[in-house]
Amino acid sequence: MSTIDTGKGASTGREKHTGRKIVLWRHGQTAWNLERRFQGSTDIELTEAGVAQARRAARLLASLQPEAIVASDLQRAAATAAELAAITGLPVEHDAALRETYAGAWQGLTHEEILEKYGEQYAAWKRGEAVRRGGGELETEVADRAAPLVLKHVDRLSEGGTLVVVSHGGTIRTTIGRLLGLESFYWEGLGGLSNCCWSVLGEGARGWRLMEHNAGTLPEPVLGDDV
Repeated sequence: MSTIDTGKGASTGREKHTGRKIVLWRHGQTAWNLERRFQGSTDIELTEAGVAQARRAARLLASLQPEAIVASDLQRAAATAAELAAITGLPVEHDAALRETYAGAWQGLTHEEILEKYGEQYAAWKRGEAVRRGGGELETEVADRAAPLVLKHVDRLSEGGTLVVVSHGGTIRTTIGRLLGLESFYWEGLGGLSNCCWSVLGEGARGWRLMEHNAGTLPEPVLGDDV
């Protein structure tokens, strides 16, 4: 059984917490990131720079001695996860529940094109309203599919074990918000992740705590859908 209430971020009453950790790792750079083109669930591959980012980050994350790796099945996340698997020897379990937010008509458009064609919808989303960007998923629906999948894998960890989740900026942010028990309006306050950076959640006596956010490099611009 999970040690937290996913809706509130509270413990289930166990006197001793297990100290497990979740590392939520964003994929490396893609050409669409550089073009500020909304990817969503479109399956875009890594650039050469993105592969190099993943390789560098994997060496750092391997030092955490993770027990398990789970990744989005989109190739930019799968290829990123493969770099860590190559070092650790761990298998990667791929799951569509970790895909980036499906954003319908927004997908493939640049940031400027979205503002031009869907300016009011974009503004409403930034205000924190529940918006189906491009007719796609709500952020809460993304959390509904991703957070339980993460917890399922956490439940398999040993005492003090670490799970690495390789996913996408928007999906990671909504998952963190859900696991911390924050209302969806406040998820924006977590900020985005740069390519191949990660956040760490640690299990404490009262649930999950954010231990690191957007770690892994010197500050870089956030290029992606979660802006």
